[in-house]
Amino acid sequence: MSGLYIVGTPIGNLGDITYRALETFRTVDVIAAEDTRHTLQLLTHFGIKKPLISCRAQNEKEAAERIVKLLAEGKAVAFASDAGTPGISDPGAVLADTVREAGHKVIPVPGVSALTALTSVAGEGGKTLVFEGFLPQKPGKRKSRVKELLETGYAFVLYESPFRIVKLLTDIADIEYERRVVVGRELTKLHEEIIGGTAAQMRDEFASRSKIQGEFAVFVAGVKKAQFCKGDSYIKREADEDDH
Repeated sequence: MSGLYIVGTPIGNLGDITYRALETFRTVDVIAAEDTRHTLQLLTHFGIKKPLISCRAQNEKEAAERIVKLLAEGKAVAFASDAGTPGISDPGAVLADTVREAGHKVIPVPGVSALTALTSVAGEGGKTLVFEGFLPQKPGKRKSRVKELLETGYAFVLYESPFRIVKLLTDIADIEYERRVVVGRELTKLHEEIIGGTAAQMRDEFASRSKIQGEFAVFVAGVKKAQFCKGDSYIKREADEDDH
């Protein structure tokens, strides 16, 4: 069926690909990819051959317009980012918006993401979870945003590179050293590591390592009381057990 299929792909372990994702790749006319070389490796592994076009952050708007033309011809197009679910700290949002505005269907083909993978094992998620993704790289802006997130009292998830993970954990520990943090490194991959403790403990753990590799997802637990905005006023929200 003509339309744009937003396809989630593995973040590491190829066994996490879904049957529906593979069937979608096999039946569409064209596959758009954040990195055609990366997606070609995935398709080759599963014996799939399809025309590929580039749709990355740097050319997403232009690529979206090209894809709209293909859809207008009755073609079916799939889009895959390098890993995980498109549109979540990955290209895909501009593409989906452009295609929908042009009057074509946008169909999700759900898959894995580091966000849900880490949250599923972190515990203490509460009823509200904030996904922030990557923070600003400038130290001042990064720490300011961390402070804002901590002050909400809600659990939140961040993504970070191996080059800045210690700086991030230090920022959290400087503000609330006892806040519970769960760090996921290389999720679903061969050297997957998931460890948790206080922000200070996690800072010390990674600061003591001589070498840090891999991509990181960081889950920061919420606190029992949080503030949320309702209209123009802030209301205290008590612990979950008070809701029953």
